[in-house]
Amino acid sequence: MKFSQLLHQRDALLRQARLANVAFAYDRLSEFAARIARARLHGMVTLRDSDPAADQPWPQLVAMEGSPAVLEEHFLEEDVIELADILAFLHDAGRLTEVRFRLEDLAQHFLPRLRRELAQADIVPGGEAPRIEDSSRGAA
Repeated sequence: MKFSQLLHQRDALLRQARLANVAFAYDRLSEFAARIARARLHGMVTLRDSDPAADQPWPQLVAMEGSPAVLEEHFLEEDVIELADILAFLHDAGRLTEVRFRLEDLAQHFLPRLRRELAQADIVPGGEAPRIEDSSRGAA
């Protein structure tokens, strides 16, 4: 591919990358919402981004209502990191400081915006790719 051709395609490639990230966010948030529903998790939570200066090297999902141990049982550190990255992407901040939401409202709160953006690009979420279950977690 020629350099000039790549530059000419830049806008289209950026749009495709954005849509790929929106689709990924939609898929992962849908999986998180399904996990929350299966486990019947509910209550207000706060998602705080990492802050190495405050001796908090990883994002934290903090239960404002209910048991913190229940959250830890259903969300590994990797899950919380991924959720923080997705919500930072949705807030167009590149970095997330703190977000509060009700666990049971995760899908209703975050998915409609993603669904609208995908629909505007004539993309229908779901169904095309089989979901891969994480064998390290048992079904709740």
